[in-house]
Amino acid sequence: MLKTYFLLIILSGMLCRLAMAQSYDIVIKGGHIIDPKNNIDADLDIAVSNGKIALISKDIDPKQGIQVVDAKGMYVTPGLIDIHTHDFYGTQPDHQYEDGNLGIAPDGFTFRNGVTTVVDAGSSGWRTFPTFKAQTIDVSKTRVLALLNIVGEGMRGGYEQNVNDMDPKMTALVAKRYKDIVVGIKLAHFEGHDWTPADRAVEAGTLGGGIPVMIDFGGSNPPLSIEELFMKHLRPGDIFTHCFGQLGSREYLVDLQTNKVKPFVFEARKRGIIFDVGYGGISFAYSQALPAMKEGFFPNSISTDIHVGSMNDAMKDMLICMTKFLAMGMSLHDVIQASTSNPAKEIKREELGNLSVGSGADVAILSVREGKFGLYDYTGYKMETNKKLECELTVRAGKIVYDLNGIATPVYPPKNVARSKQAALKGEDH
Repeated sequence: MLKTYFLLIILSGMLCRLAMAQSYDIVIKGGHIIDPKNNIDADLDIAVSNGKIALISKDIDPKQGIQVVDAKGMYVTPGLIDIHTHDFYGTQPDHQYEDGNLGIAPDGFTFRNGVTTVVDAGSSGWRTFPTFKAQTIDVSKTRVLALLNIVGEGMRGGYEQNVNDMDPKMTALVAKRYKDIVVGIKLAHFEGHDWTPADRAVEAGTLGGGIPVMIDFGGSNPPLSIEELFMKHLRPGDIFTHCFGQLGSREYLVDLQTNKVKPFVFEARKRGIIFDVGYGGISFAYSQALPAMKEGFFPNSISTDIHVGSMNDAMKDMLICMTKFLAMGMSLHDVIQASTSNPAKEIKREELGNLSVGSGADVAILSVREGKFGLYDYTGYKMETNKKLECELTVRAGKIVYDLNGIATPVYPPKNVARSKQAALKGEDH
């Protein structure tokens, strides 16, 4: 018995010394870092400790890491941010995206795409947000933020036409109460030649502390003027999502007669209007995106509008959306920026979407797979490309949460060593 006791003491001491020698939880070696916010585009290593980025440098000693990730030939980026998603999944058969069967559980679809932060785009309103928070936000490993729908019930199908449930004061009150989670206001799907819904959404954003409004412009006959929307109703910093959509009930950015972006769109961008992809099921068309790309009109942010329908159709996922913009002529740096630091700035959470030392360790490791790939839109138009982005590994809050091919060594951190390291940092005796 005494012998066993002494062996345990010796083993504990060895683990403690090992933990002290290994300064970092994770060392990512040999990758090419692209961190647009910090203007980093270089071959560098990253060390992660206690949930934070601890060091970015050349030739970090791998012996200092409890886990070492071999990222040679890969791109290391901030964790991706998808600012248009639908995550309020539930069991109500007639509620669609609000506690219904069209929403998705975020953790099942984020990490495998390098996404560490999502923004639910209006699935809940002020009345239903507490339920969404309890059943999804509070139990997800993914960081889930939210845009509150101006409709109190949220995105509940035909109910979204209820102007009487568009209450700016109550929406703003709940937004301010949950300001660590609620990052803006959403208007979606309203059908009618009426500015009241847009104006009430903007009022809620102003009352809520100047938070942005994301507009999914619904539809009307004749379509409402997007020039008037941009210049007279929205504020600088407000977000026009589905920016490359082409639906008959909406005005769109590219004039199909001239195949040019309408001049006032450039003026709106100068004014501070944000253009977000919000790909969705039928809200992206190459007939809009390709001419815009040709004129150098790139989106401010790339987002998916992921839900049960869109993920199984042309959209697929965040990395497919990013791959499409690479194929249309955006540089990898610009695609990464539109998927990390730009969306973080748009939602006024600039602590996210970067790899600054001291920031939370949300990291994506991406590879570029070569082959023959078809990228189509909902109309059936297809582009072919020989390169596709894939996620190799994702770190969320300092822990590896997805590893496609086991490029971390060891694949799982030794629990005893990790505990000993934490205890040593706390100054505990062993």
